[in-house]
Amino acid sequence: MTRVVIIGGGPGGYESALVAAQLGAEVTVVDTDGLGGSAVLTDCVPSKTLIATAEVMAELPRAAELGIMPQDHEGDAADAVAIDLVRINARVKQLAADQSADIAHRLRSEGVTVVHGRGRLDGPGRVVATAPDGTETSYDADAVLVSTGASPRTLPTAQPDGERILTWEQVYDLRETPTKMIVVGSGVTGAEFASAYNALGIDVTLVSSRDRVLPGEDADAAEVLEEVFKRRGMEVLGKSRMQSVRRDGDTVTVELEDGRTVTGSHCLLALGSIPNTQDLGLEEAGVAVDKGGFITVDRVSRTTARGVYAAGDCTGVFMLASVAAMQGRIAMWHVLGDAVAPLDLSIVASNVFTSPEIATVGVSQNAVDAGDVKADGVMLPLATNARAKMQGIHDGFVKLFVSPHSRRVLGGVVVGPRASELIHPIALAVTMKITADQLAQTFTVYPSLSGSIAEAARRLHQS
Repeated sequence: MTRVVIIGGGPGGYESALVAAQLGAEVTVVDTDGLGGSAVLTDCVPSKTLIATAEVMAELPRAAELGIMPQDHEGDAADAVAIDLVRINARVKQLAADQSADIAHRLRSEGVTVVHGRGRLDGPGRVVATAPDGTETSYDADAVLVSTGASPRTLPTAQPDGERILTWEQVYDLRETPTKMIVVGSGVTGAEFASAYNALGIDVTLVSSRDRVLPGEDADAAEVLEEVFKRRGMEVLGKSRMQSVRRDGDTVTVELEDGRTVTGSHCLLALGSIPNTQDLGLEEAGVAVDKGGFITVDRVSRTTARGVYAAGDCTGVFMLASVAAMQGRIAMWHVLGDAVAPLDLSIVASNVFTSPEIATVGVSQNAVDAGDVKADGVMLPLATNARAKMQGIHDGFVKLFVSPHSRRVLGGVVVGPRASELIHPIALAVTMKITADQLAQTFTVYPSLSGSIAEAARRLHQS
């Protein structure tokens, strides 16, 4: 029986453990913070639960347009609703704990041994687990998977205190509703939290060092989102790089490099992530890391040390829970001799959980504009969709890219409510290499938002 030891219980760790157990390996998971990792306990599950709550609030301004008015209240329906951030956060944390418990139950039911402690390599074939009381236990392994994740990046001039200056892992401990939240960083994390707090009725200022929000996303999608942010009363400061953050009592001041200052009651730092790869015995075991501390892996998750694999945010490949899970599964399929295909990042679907959502897969507009990929494209506004009109949806679009010769679907973008669900047929088209005509000829429900995907595909037909 092959002995597999996994360091880290996040998506890369627990998903790989399930695959290894299914294939008959003896599996041990050494976990520090709780099964599910940051994805379940402090990142994806909590943030998306908060966002799901905010989505309810985001729908309220459309109520009057749809003919729904609160009784005994004049004005906007949203003005008649108050939020209880303490209760919201309590629910967020409880759901995260429940999800972690479900993962633990599943692992144990599959025969996986779970060890609470901090794991480190003692050479390529052994893992040492240090328990909270300092006790050390060694585990010999035929294969090791390192999946230790990443942590919020901070700066010497912007240190979180957990009360007024916060990382995204600390916001769920807020005991009061901010009067003004300053979000520093306009990438995915910053945009998501800015969108959520704005929808909850909190005054938000978003500080972006770039000329627009979501600089790494589709430019048309980012433009729509920024317009929505500003229309909903959010202050967006573009080309405004943070110099420092300081607290004075109940006031937080963000100083910008050009000398301007922004004051608020709270500040959320969304400055990126750093890998949790320190003090793991990597170098001693022959595992190479890059200048940023990320573990170097190939497309089947192998590191530079024989028998040692790595998955997830600690590799910096594509910092998504879905990619971490796939890297972990691929590692186990490879080491245990099952059928395996190397990781293909060109078919990864991703989503920004703002309001509206932004989902993407495959070829990007940037790649097409730069000439890296030849593609024909079409963009169809959601506002022309019958279901969107019924629901009072005014913002968003569907964009498709196809090969100019084969007409195969190469990629797409969806901006709108539940874009994370709507991107799936496009992701299937990209993955299965189907053509625009095949996508167009697939029945869709009428009326439905997904009908716009088929309509976009029809517009790409060539006789």
